[in-house]
Amino acid sequence: MALNIVKDIDSRVAVKNVLMSVSDKTGLETFVPALVKACPGVKIYSTGGTYTKVKEILGADADKYLVAVSDYTGQPEMQGGLVKTLDFKIYLGLLSETYNEAHQDDLKRLSAQPIDMVVVNLYPFKETVAKPDVTPEMARTNIDIGGPCMVRASAKNYLRVASVTDPLDYGNLAAELEAQGGTLGLDTRFKLMKKAFAHTASYDTAISQFFASRTWEEVNATYDQR
Repeated sequence: MALNIVKDIDSRVAVKNVLMSVSDKTGLETFVPALVKACPGVKIYSTGGTYTKVKEILGADADKYLVAVSDYTGQPEMQGGLVKTLDFKIYLGLLSETYNEAHQDDLKRLSAQPIDMVVVNLYPFKETVAKPDVTPEMARTNIDIGGPCMVRASAKNYLRVASVTDPLDYGNLAAELEAQGGTLGLDTRFKLMKKAFAHTASYDTAISQFFASRTWEEVNATYDQR
């Protein structure tokens, strides 16, 4: 199978569709209003607790900007939120290329939207395993699956997508969007990409190190086996 080698991209990309799913909701109170102000007509696709938080922030305007991912994909969330965003329609929006005609045809075929920004941070694995009474099951439950997938997909496609993983970046992003007519530059997307891959690498390392330090006896004692 031939890989897509891209030559034609946009230096600045208008932020029209945002996928937002965060464990740490710090800063959303200011970032979300700044986002809808700088990007008229923006749609925010969200899940679970993030959807509830964004709806609260937007208040009476929520229906203008906010879309539940389950309504967009046509698939309800799995019990416990185990599967929320792992859907072909989502990843088509994340990985599609602007000047690839086949990708554009795929978007039209599914009535899918190209996603221009992903705002994601991950389940608090490091904070969980730092607790003195943590069990292997508590650690396992806090392994994020969908989050790292979204971060990696959006970071890979930094040619078009901004992968936002750190609430400390919200202020600078809001300022650039306001100053540049709701667009983000390639230099910003590239910086965010580097930060995103460092974020997922650190996350996977923490998981690996935690379980490497556990014995089979400790894990075995965690469960009632049938």
